[in-house]
Amino acid sequence: MVELTPLQDLLAILSGAAVGFSLGLIGGGGSILAVPLLLYVVGYPDPHVVIGTTALAVSVNAYLNLVPHARAGNVRWRPGIAFAMVGAAAALLGSQLGKAVDGHRLLFLFAILMLVVAWRMARPRAGGGDARHRSAGMEMLWLVGVGAAAGLLSGFFGIGGGFLIVPGLMLATGMPILAAIGTSLFSVGTFGMATALSYAWSGLLDARVAALYIGGGVLGGWLGARLATRLGRNKQALNRIFAGIVALTALYMLERNLSAFGL
Repeated sequence: MVELTPLQDLLAILSGAAVGFSLGLIGGGGSILAVPLLLYVVGYPDPHVVIGTTALAVSVNAYLNLVPHARAGNVRWRPGIAFAMVGAAAALLGSQLGKAVDGHRLLFLFAILMLVVAWRMARPRAGGGDARHRSAGMEMLWLVGVGAAAGLLSGFFGIGGGFLIVPGLMLATGMPILAAIGTSLFSVGTFGMATALSYAWSGLLDARVAALYIGGGVLGGWLGARLATRLGRNKQALNRIFAGIVALTALYMLERNLSAFGL
């Protein structure tokens, strides 16, 4: 594993705080920034180790951020567990595919996904879920389908997948946005843990750096969750700010990794 300087250690803690804050506040956004923060702000050189390490950090931060949301009554456990279990199995498959791809090509594809995330985050998002009433069986089918797709992407790119999980839960169950944000954290944690275990098995995880990320994420996540409860559904302007940051980061990553495709 790579030896970091004291400054890089501090930057890892601050990066973890940014990830945790976003996870606690909007149920996503920060996890998509975890990889580029560790690569370009902290300066960790190996893309695959970065993906495995940030997957563990995002997972633990998501589980920690789940606690205040659960205490506030923002977690729907039955659909959340069903979504997470299906998605975790898909995340294991996705992580195997991701490890087989050249690191710089994976980052290029990751940047394209970030642009999609930015677009999704910038769109107005309704406060409630799908108003249609579904039977328990149909709801479960929606949970399985969306959970599998989100888990596959989460494992492949080493992300939490909150940007897919939150609207997916709203669509499948009709739950309001605050409940979807709280519930999504269980899936974000479970997907990330499945991915991290897969990368750790291949020796592609730096536990020390993950611990620094997690330490920063504890404080950031606590602040984000408290602010989420206070703001309720009035967070669209903040979503757009995050979307802009994600989009600019994605463009930078595209430029840095064009050579992987001979461009």
